[in-house]
Amino acid sequence: MNIVLMGLPGAGKGTQAERITDTFRIPHISTGDMFRAAAKEGTSLGLEAKRYMDEGQLVPDRVTIGIVRERLGKDDCARGFLLDGFPRTVPQAEALNESLEVMGRHLQHVIYIRVEQDELLKRLTGRRICRDCGATYHNVSAPPKEEGICDRCGGSLYQREDDSEETVGKRLKVNLEQTQALLDYYRSQGNLREIDGNQPIEYVTDAILRILRSTVS
Repeated sequence: MNIVLMGLPGAGKGTQAERITDTFRIPHISTGDMFRAAAKEGTSLGLEAKRYMDEGQLVPDRVTIGIVRERLGKDDCARGFLLDGFPRTVPQAEALNESLEVMGRHLQHVIYIRVEQDELLKRLTGRRICRDCGATYHNVSAPPKEEGICDRCGGSLYQREDDSEETVGKRLKVNLEQTQALLDYYRSQGNLREIDGNQPIEYVTDAILRILRSTVS
């Protein structure tokens, strides 16, 4: 069960990744976790990635792909894996396919959780934080009992600047532009599975698991 999970910010990718990996007992592998683990292990690629990150630079594809290849070769990936945050570009996707081919493996599914931009804006701009104790709320999914007031300490709630509609909208636009070429690539490969992420969380989970279980059977 070799899976790539994709979705724009706010699509619920983290929740679904946890449910998929719990169900199929495969590791959830995110780019950041891979970099940190490789750096901690002191591998040459891990230390190189750490140097770029410490300098606030993007880790080059050569290093990223090398770390991914090393990670997928570990014992816990023998039964499969779920990649989250990689690949981000078509060249990375092509390199992943080549690496898997060398290992005698292939991607069964690329799951893309599709959510309309208006819904993503609602999800991402609804967060509110208490000025006093830092408690987090959401206008839709986890509102306070009294609007603008923290349930825990009575402090006032505020919206972070990077949660504003303008900032979030720009971030989504950039993400969508970067994602589209990758979606087109996987669609041409025949393994892209698009899931309606506008549904309740449980419906999204059920839709994903039905697809994955059909492969297992």
